[in-house]
Amino acid sequence: MEAYEKIQANPTSLLIYETLLEYLNTLGEYSVEKKKSSLHIVKDRAFLGVHPRSNGLLLNIVTAEPIVNRMIRKTEQVSANRYHNELLITDKDEINGSLKKLISKAYEL
Repeated sequence: MEAYEKIQANPTSLLIYETLLEYLNTLGEYSVEKKKSSLHIVKDRAFLGVHPRSNGLLLNIVTAEPIVNRMIRKTEQVSANRYHNELLITDKDEINGSLKKLISKAYEL
């Protein structure tokens, strides 16, 4: 089962994903690239990775510098000017002002 199918099959993940898409629609143009183990949200380049988990969605926010925030559980420098910042979302209400700011910053990069 591929990532999109896993999200569709899990009610919690699906609700979080739909809430995430509602917010992304307010930012402007983007596309979703379906991969085997994740979805890439793309505007010129991938700025957000969405990975299905049994209890929600693992988001990977791509930024130019590491995000220092208690929500971030792992940060990895992938190139000179790119960082992957990982956080687990287990409830749609976690897609709030703080997370929206981080996603918006990645979208504008």
